[in-house]
Amino acid sequence: MNNIVAIVGRPNVGKSTLFNRLTQSRKAIVEETSGVTRDRHYGKSDWNGIDFSLIDTGGYITNSEDVFENEIKRQVNLAIEEADAILFVVDVTSGITDLDDSVAHMLRKIDKKTLLVVNKVDNSKLMYDANEFYGLGLGEIFCISSINGSGTGDLLDELVKEFEGKTIEEEPELPVLSIIGRPNVGKSSLANVLLGEDRNIVTPIAGTTRDSVSTYYNKFGHEFLLTDTAGLRKKGKVTDNLEFYSVMRSIRAIENSDVCLMMIDATRGIESQDVNIFQIAANNRKGIVLLVNKWDLVEKDTNTTKEFEARIKEKLAPFNDVPIVFTSALTKQRIQKVLDLAMDVYNRRKQTIPTSKLNEVMLNAIQNYGPPSVKGKYIRIKYVTQLK
Repeated sequence: MNNIVAIVGRPNVGKSTLFNRLTQSRKAIVEETSGVTRDRHYGKSDWNGIDFSLIDTGGYITNSEDVFENEIKRQVNLAIEEADAILFVVDVTSGITDLDDSVAHMLRKIDKKTLLVVNKVDNSKLMYDANEFYGLGLGEIFCISSINGSGTGDLLDELVKEFEGKTIEEEPELPVLSIIGRPNVGKSSLANVLLGEDRNIVTPIAGTTRDSVSTYYNKFGHEFLLTDTAGLRKKGKVTDNLEFYSVMRSIRAIENSDVCLMMIDATRGIESQDVNIFQIAANNRKGIVLLVNKWDLVEKDTNTTKEFEARIKEKLAPFNDVPIVFTSALTKQRIQKVLDLAMDVYNRRKQTIPTSKLNEVMLNAIQNYGPPSVKGKYIRIKYVTQLK
């Protein structure tokens, strides 16, 4: 299970700059996607061999002072719920503001690692000025400059201490399937159809977050853990920033799954937000089955399916080998095919081809169609083996 770190703070303190530095400077970057929601960013990073995901909680509403303050409170509350650790970023050049004080007040009440990051500290005078932020009552301050990277090493050293002693949960023996996608594409409907009226739940397993729950499934010759990432919000969450909330859910689900059942809405087609979620799953090297849901609502002629599939493949290129199923959770159309394809993807993902077989096939092919010469020199490939 990957650790999630949320970067919080008011606008213009350098949250996004810090986010970019922490992700782009790490070799183990997997994905940095803006547009999964309006201005949210998700990135993957590592420090001293410890992986963690970063969430940048940017893009606050600025229409009025009241809306502004309410929005930042929602964002911070969501980060507090979802993240394992929090980086609270402030700006040394403006000192402590009322908003900083408001966020600090919330963070002091929680029992999660919170690091106070004083940004834009570029010289010794500003280092002295940064001492003012001890007044926020959040303990040690970390003076950095996210523009040039100074101080980020000490910050990361302290951050990953929180994760070093963590016991990694053992991966379940069973395949883990997650239903992912934008809000309102029918994820919960699919989960309900799969689980059926007579819910064959043997072991409800608490998931990575409070209301993302993996359910044991054992029907029709298939056995796996199914995770639904939507439709489980509490009523009190309706007024919260739902895009930010669902992205954190999807990230957790993707990272902890073997195969992602990626759903899109047939009535809207494949949109940029769908592509971004797909890229996160692909770059995390997860198996993917693409479900075009609500297919019963689309007017069809002879070529509708082929044309729709061609548009999807064009948007997802070069990932043209992903199985696509046209389904309807409402009418239960092709639901059995979804399960069969998901388990097929899972089995192919685990497949190991013997080195002898690989060499037998590949070396022969390479001999017939070898790599081109570079400045008259040829690459000689003598051996082929499958990596993890």
